Amino acid sequence: MMHEFLSNNRDDLIERCRTKVAHRPSRDATAQQLQNGVPLFLDQLIHTLRFEQTAEPMDSRKISGPVGGRSSFSEIGNAASKHGGKLLELDFSVDQVVHDYGDLCQAIIDLAFECDAPFQADEFRTLDRCEVYCQQRTLFS
Repeated sequence: MMHEFLSNNRDDLIERCRTKVAHRPSRDATAQQLQNGVPLFLDQLIHTLRFEQTAEPMDSRKISGPVGGRSSFSEIGNAASKHGGKLLELDFSVDQVVHDYGDLCQAIIDLAFECDAPFQADEFRTLDRCEVYCQQRTLFS
């Protein structure tokens, strides 16, 4: 299950994401910028994936937001709004904040491929939904 893979590889994924961010062309990330940002999203993604394994999987939308990115209250959306604001205070551009979510998702996919991790299609859909929702909440908050 993806949530177990993410939990077991949390530190590695955070480091991989920071490396991707640091090497992105014209990123020029400061040490402070690289230290902040990824862990909260990763933890909420793990929480969402775990919840989707329960008897009420659709209740995970309270954590991670609705399909299609419609605006509604969710833990991950609220955190994305606050987190995006804090990153903008650290002189991140909107482009940088949005791409950082994508860097984490790419780090997850890269490590999963390297480890030949067997994920279900629904787990990848959840990953994509969470990324898009966070990007939208960051942009429109």
